[in-house]
Amino acid sequence: MLKVQNIQTYYGNIQALKDVTIEVAEGEIVALIGANGAGKTTTLMSICGITPPRSGEIFLDGDPIHDFSPENIVKKGIVQVPEGRRIFPDMTVLENLEMGAFLRTNKRQIQQDLNYVMTLFPILEKRQSQLGGTLSGGEQQMLAISRALMARPRVLLLDEPSLGLAPLIIKQIFEIIRQINKESSTTIFLVEQNANQALKLADRGYVMENGRITLVDSAANLLSNVDVRKAYLGI
Repeated sequence: MLKVQNIQTYYGNIQALKDVTIEVAEGEIVALIGANGAGKTTTLMSICGITPPRSGEIFLDGDPIHDFSPENIVKKGIVQVPEGRRIFPDMTVLENLEMGAFLRTNKRQIQQDLNYVMTLFPILEKRQSQLGGTLSGGEQQMLAISRALMARPRVLLLDEPSLGLAPLIIKQIFEIIRQINKESSTTIFLVEQNANQALKLADRGYVMENGRITLVDSAANLLSNVDVRKAYLGI
């Protein structure tokens, strides 16, 4: 469904991604793990068109999208939940969710999706008139995921959804991610430093080091890989 082929991405003269190739099948959860600065977020930014690759290709359902603008990539069905949430702090919860549906026109479907995300995260229904910036970190992450879902993504890109959250909230967030994947068949590409949680959730995984993919395998095999356990799982 999503194919990243031999992309090279730069910040000025500094090369951040080197011949990165990743494939994500429809309905899969695929995790990308690696240390800080490995190039994980840059990979998502390249897919989204925010930091386009200098060379290489990106395909959705076989169609090239690497020359598309970010808004046209969203129209095609690829939506990112950015690192650090990046909700609109001075807008209400409801207004944040409505922003997620900015490119949509079917009001009935939008209302259906509003009802759905508030079923996923009941706290958002209680907080819908509250300013986004007054929510806790966990609630903001729930809002960021819900805002992305309001765009009806076919591929949901998640960048460090566990960052800065308490263990109980992390557990809840990851359970909801699994639920989204199962209930709506949304394909999920997950970037996460919490390798243990990510690989327990994912079907397959990629390991990135210094801008390169160094390992790809089933999530179960990566969890039991001695080198992965030593480098990323603290075992």
